[in-house]
Amino acid sequence: MQNFNSKSRKNWSLVIDHWSFRRKAAGFTLIELLVVISLIGILTTLVLANLNAARERGRDAQRKADVRSIQTALRLFYNDQGGYSTSNVGQILGCGSGGTSACAWGGEWSVGAMVYMSTLPTDPLPNVDYYYTQIDTDNYTLRACLENTSDDKGFIDTGATWCPSQYIYEVKP
Repeated sequence: MQNFNSKSRKNWSLVIDHWSFRRKAAGFTLIELLVVISLIGILTTLVLANLNAARERGRDAQRKADVRSIQTALRLFYNDQGGYSTSNVGQILGCGSGGTSACAWGGEWSVGAMVYMSTLPTDPLPNVDYYYTQIDTDNYTLRACLENTSDDKGFIDTGATWCPSQYIYEVKP
């Protein structure tokens, strides 16, 4: 009887050791979990940073396209009126029946019955507008505020207080 009991205990001991070993191997340690969570956090940070930069570049591309559209409308105005529109604090003065009223960004640009732009574009971000300055009847500057300061088409203008980044994209006729 003693042999049977000791043999039986050995067998149960092996079974218990086998199951306790499997339980240890099936789980993760706290350090392994912390490492994985840290890596996920780092990767998430990198992805979000790149996503924000892509959004900035997308808005800058929209600004450049808007400026080119306004430039085309300014040329049509020049052909019809014999000169570029005057300006006042960044706004185009060329709306209304006489063509001397300020054109609102986001509104229609028309002189009398002639519509140059059904909607004068606005900046993709709120509280920032494009900036138009007439130099003389044959010259002007049209500026947009860029967010991506690594854009090779822009330049820094510390006097551009209307632009939060002071990084400017400019076109001339």
